[in-house]
Amino acid sequence: MARASIPGLFITGTDTGVGKTQVACRIAQWLVHAGYRVGVYKPAASGCTVRDGQTIAEDAALLWQAAGRPGDQQQVCPQRFLAPLAPPLAARAEGRQVDATSLRRGLECWKDRSDILLVEGAGGLMSPLSDDDYVADLAEDFGFPLIVVAPNVLGVINQTLQTLITAATFRDGIPIAGIVLNELGRDVREDPSVESNYDQLVAHCVPPVLARLGFHNDHFVPEIDWFAIAKAHVDE
Repeated sequence: MARASIPGLFITGTDTGVGKTQVACRIAQWLVHAGYRVGVYKPAASGCTVRDGQTIAEDAALLWQAAGRPGDQQQVCPQRFLAPLAPPLAARAEGRQVDATSLRRGLECWKDRSDILLVEGAGGLMSPLSDDDYVADLAEDFGFPLIVVAPNVLGVINQTLQTLITAATFRDGIPIAGIVLNELGRDVREDPSVESNYDQLVAHCVPPVLARLGFHNDHFVPEIDWFAIAKAHVDE
């Protein structure tokens, strides 16, 4: 297993559309407020938009702003594609190919100017990122512990446990810092599970459920020292 040289967190999710960017942005904002220099990296993104002749990854732009606009925004996500498909397919639609080497090298520019690195994956751990890579391949190569974003919806127990099993069994295993339950604003009348999902995750998951993030809320409950969590992995 790779060992990170500086503190970092790899934000993944139980699936796509679970609020990884929202959680990553809140972590970045907490770190900036605490006085840390935060590097942010999203190895590849699809479903991008074109603005003023430039291909913009909206999630990467939000991360960059949350981290205090460090460095060059384009370095947050060097490989950007238009089609709302997995990156390898989105790249192919443009007659291009995801560069697997660049997926890894793109992190290097952030190391010397950051106290901590935040990496956001695309989709879940087994989402294809290149023709030869899953998101889990990069997570394992980077060596940062995972923050697993789980949506507070019916089915989250199964989805979260499957993600934890995947992390534990992929190659030599990917370290897991913990789980964040992300509120999506579901009405309890439509989804009664939202009242019990937190307690059920705590009961069934070995990695800790670190916090909840409320719908449109800027703060985690409870508040978390994100730097300490990342630093603990480097010190192991």
